[in-house]
Amino acid sequence: MGSPSGQLRRAVVSGYLGSVIEFYDFMLYATASAVVFSKVFFSSLDPAVATIASFGTLATGYIARPLGGVIFGHFGDLLGRKRMLVLSMTLMGLASFLIGLLPTYRQIGVWAPIGLVALRLVQGVSVGGEWGGAVLMSAEHATSRRGLWASFGNAGAPSGILLSTVVLSATSALVGEDAFLAWGWRIPFLVSLLLLAVGLFVRLRVTETPAFEVAKRQARTRRFPVVEVLRRHPRTLLLGIGVGLAAFVAQATMTIFVIAYGVRVGHTRQDMLNALTISTAFAIFGILGWSALTDRVGRKPVVVAGALAMAGYSFLLFPLVQSSSFGAVVLALTLGNAVIQPMIYGPLAALYAELFSTENRYTGASLGYQLASLGAGFAPLLFAQVQQVTGSSDTVLISATISAFCLLSVACIAALKETSRRDLQAAPAPVLGKPAASGRELS
Repeated sequence: MGSPSGQLRRAVVSGYLGSVIEFYDFMLYATASAVVFSKVFFSSLDPAVATIASFGTLATGYIARPLGGVIFGHFGDLLGRKRMLVLSMTLMGLASFLIGLLPTYRQIGVWAPIGLVALRLVQGVSVGGEWGGAVLMSAEHATSRRGLWASFGNAGAPSGILLSTVVLSATSALVGEDAFLAWGWRIPFLVSLLLLAVGLFVRLRVTETPAFEVAKRQARTRRFPVVEVLRRHPRTLLLGIGVGLAAFVAQATMTIFVIAYGVRVGHTRQDMLNALTISTAFAIFGILGWSALTDRVGRKPVVVAGALAMAGYSFLLFPLVQSSSFGAVVLALTLGNAVIQPMIYGPLAALYAELFSTENRYTGASLGYQLASLGAGFAPLLFAQVQQVTGSSDTVLISATISAFCLLSVACIAALKETSRRDLQAAPAPVLGKPAASGRELS
């Protein structure tokens, strides 16, 4: 067994690589659903209907994520974090690899889209279980600077998105547009197997977390962790979901809705994607930097400041994008996606881990995070509905909607006590109202 510091490094690298792989595969599918799948797996449908069907399979992944959080959380709290993380990574890598091998509609008919939906569900369940375990491996191994080390799991998300964008763009440039639509799109999915091999090599060398081992020795594990979370911590779970909503609504705004909006107001699609790529690269450092700050000042001040900043910035975002200047678009996305949104999103890794006790932490953290992530899945649909109902392209009401989610998150985190000093190996402590009078603090 390696030294504690060595195990922490392995846990952090494992969590980061796992999140990179999971979100590489997850977002690779999202991009392919927009440009390829309607032609490959739904070719018998009208083009407009095929596009809707393709995006429908994308949505199944988001719907499956809370289910993955419950399943992996249940067994992660009973059997340990490491086993579930190895399984979640393996499932995601194999599902993506099989998508790369999946026959087209012209080859096997209706079984092609059925197979696609099935594999997308596996992806959703897998990513639903990955995040909680990856964060806990780092958080529960950490003896100091828990906010920073846990946030590497969150930093893996923009890293994976960035990697998928680079691999797709490079493949398309190398093989050409026609070849890419015919067979080249499969290459990035097949590459998943190589990423899986690297990830498993690192992950298998990490030991089980000290906090879980303590809980196991003290017989604090429960037969049905999800029942414990819903019965004993329903208010904590709901408040945790509310805290995360602002981060995910902002994320969907920056990465999905604003891209489509920018194209609609006159920017080229490539310019918008380039601006998104630049801001996503900087977001990695934003997540790590703000999370490190929470180890000094606490989780609550940073999240509250970020939510309030996003509430105000939402009214400036769209006027910046409406500008004809590419520089203004880059500035708009960088401020929102790389500076302000990470203030809310980065600290969530440690915060969710600290809200629940060891015996139901995997379940509680995963369920809270994945249910909050539905905000990213439905926010663009909500914004589109707002514009349709009002019959206007005015974005003030959309900005007001974003602000409302941000203020909800502020109210929810205000109802929680500061958790940054909590000892994750100690017996359960309250996270509502005043801090507990006893229990060790994190050094």
